[in-house]
Amino acid sequence: MKKNKIFSTIVVLFVALFMSCASYGPKPEDVYKPLNYSEDDVKKHEVERIKEIAEKNPVEALWRAFILKQSLCDTSDTNTLVFDVYNECIDKCVEKYNSYIEKKKYYKALSVYHSLASCSYEHLDSLSNDEASLRSLSENKLSPVTHSASDKVSVYIQGTVTIWVDRGYAVKNGAAYADIVIGSGFFISKDGYLITNNHVIADVVDPKNRKSTRLYIKLASDNDTRIPAKVIGYDANLDLALLKVEVDAPYVFNLGESSDLDIGDKVYAIGSPIGLDRTLTSGIVSAKDRKLNSIGNVFQIDAAVNQGNSGGPLIDEKGNVQAIVFAGMLQYEGLNFAIPVEYLKAELPILYSGGKRTHPWIGAFGKTKKELGKEIGVEIQYVMPGGSASRAGLKPGDVITAIDGIEITNNDMLQNIYMKQMPESVDVFTVLEKKDKEENAYNSKKVVVYLEKRPENPGLEVYKHDLIANSFLPLFGMKLKSVSTSSNKKFAVDYILKGESADESGFSENDSIEIGSIDFDSNSIIAQLYTKKRKGGYLDMGIMLRAALDSPYYF
Repeated sequence: MKKNKIFSTIVVLFVALFMSCASYGPKPEDVYKPLNYSEDDVKKHEVERIKEIAEKNPVEALWRAFILKQSLCDTSDTNTLVFDVYNECIDKCVEKYNSYIEKKKYYKALSVYHSLASCSYEHLDSLSNDEASLRSLSENKLSPVTHSASDKVSVYIQGTVTIWVDRGYAVKNGAAYADIVIGSGFFISKDGYLITNNHVIADVVDPKNRKSTRLYIKLASDNDTRIPAKVIGYDANLDLALLKVEVDAPYVFNLGESSDLDIGDKVYAIGSPIGLDRTLTSGIVSAKDRKLNSIGNVFQIDAAVNQGNSGGPLIDEKGNVQAIVFAGMLQYEGLNFAIPVEYLKAELPILYSGGKRTHPWIGAFGKTKKELGKEIGVEIQYVMPGGSASRAGLKPGDVITAIDGIEITNNDMLQNIYMKQMPESVDVFTVLEKKDKEENAYNSKKVVVYLEKRPENPGLEVYKHDLIANSFLPLFGMKLKSVSTSSNKKFAVDYILKGESADESGFSENDSIEIGSIDFDSNSIIAQLYTKKRKGGYLDMGIMLRAALDSPYYF
């Protein structure tokens, strides 16, 4: 009997210990802390790390060497190593630049050129091209097409195509049937370049399906002939893809200025809904600022859109493409969406350079900062440990007002600049740094920041690389503070971000929270919380909080 009591006591203690230490998800192995460059050993270790990085990514290595060089304040022997590795990185970047020029990959060469300039390379004039000529070379396929408005809509229809993705055969209930994905597209050049949605051709670029999938188009004038097509560049974030076929385009669309469109303006969608090619529907612009994509806003339109319309042009009354149709909610009449043409125009040089388009980010989260009702920039509200923003010295409370001299007053402007840039490059940020103990008083500074590749789910990266109390800020919009030394699951709300999940769920500052389970699905995080909310009369309650793992506020 005594042994049973001892055993039971041990089991209870073990369970209690396990529960107190139980995790609600993976903990970061080691939260990054800024390096102390005043120590010689730290500098030596960083020099060796930079040399390793330079073998695969000389631009990132150059940026890290530049940051290290900026920290020097004496002339010790260790600092000589820093200057040497900086010059080695310069040489590797120049070599990479020359390689891109030789291969005529001018947009990538422009990215390296820009990075060298940001890291204070003193001999830019020794390179074969300057920034203006590189930009011109990278956009030489983008010469604008100009047409006068046509009296006949049939002229515009000739510039559209039906996209066929042949996935072979599928078997259902013992019977095989042709597995076809149908979409729409439109020509943007006489020599056969055309635009569609990424989701239409996703199987073609998926390594799992690439060998068993074939891509074709059908011209509006010839519905019987399937013409082979190939994918040049594609972007999953913006849902755009550039294709090429070996035909002379019957009609080439003008790319318009969708900033000219306003709510209530009439628009026309052309495409192949459920395979019915040469279909035109009309409607109006219902809204201009819907945040359906993780990057940028989209138009809401009421022109009829159905399966097969995806990738077709949305044109104005003069026949100019103002947007690309990409989504419709079939269960809701007149609720459809299109991607503004400005995003396509910004991305075309990158899509022409070929392959998968990845977007940049610096491992930060923030929203538009307003003072006295005026937008003054993007306030950083969270910085992920170990990300490039963290390594560059950016911190919560800093306000980004410009990137490479281009003014930024809100999130949309920041994301628009990012659309024209490639990851693995370096930018100069102009930042307002808040003065200590002075409300709305700032110092301006320049910060050199490396653009990393934006992960598929930024929120998941945040969760993996930071403590839970910190990661709840970008994930759910509430900063937590620990209230227990015996439990790593009990917190109080430090503060709330307006408009985020926590705010919409009625949380307030100082509400108590105990974190239960945390789960993930394909694109969101779900947290089971036990709380006493001020707005809930401090009653004990369980609440399920869900948030997307990506949003336009990650950058």
